[in-house]
Amino acid sequence: MSYIVKNLAQGDRELIAFRVGDQEFCVNVMAVREIRGWTKATSMPHAPSYVIGVINLRGAVLPIVDFSARLGMRKTEPTPRHVIIVSQVGSRIVGLLVEAVSDILTVTEDNIQAVPEVASSLVKQYARGILAIDKRMICMIELDSLFPENESEAA
Repeated sequence: MSYIVKNLAQGDRELIAFRVGDQEFCVNVMAVREIRGWTKATSMPHAPSYVIGVINLRGAVLPIVDFSARLGMRKTEPTPRHVIIVSQVGSRIVGLLVEAVSDILTVTEDNIQAVPEVASSLVKQYARGILAIDKRMICMIELDSLFPENESEAA
C-alpha cells in the first residue's frame, strides 16, 4: 500500500470520515494507524458493554470497540462489510468498529463549526465540532476524550 504525502497549508487538517448508522463522524488522520476488514473478535468477560472483544493483530492483542455503542447509540451487529479503524488513542491502540470509511477530508478551522448549545455536556466532551460539507453533517470526534487513559474519566 502506498501513500501520497500532501503538503497541507498552514491550519489545514486531514480527517478520516466514516459512517455509523445514518450518521457520519470523522477523526484526525494522524490517529489512524490502518483500516482493515471485519474480523470476528473473542469476547472478554466483564468488559464494558461497548467492547466487542479482542483480535490478534500481527501478534498484538487489539481491543475492538463498537463505536456506535460507545456513543450511546444502538449496538452494531457486525457483518463482513464492516471495517475496523485501528487508532492510536493516547498510549493505547484501539480498533473502532464502523460501517464504512467514506472520505479523507482536508479542512481548515473555518470549516469546523461549534457543537450546538442543544447538545448535552456528554456530547461536548468528545465532539470537537461539526463539518457542513456538500449537504453532509459530519461530527468531528476527539478520540482521546472518548477513550481517556483513566476510564473513570470516560464520557
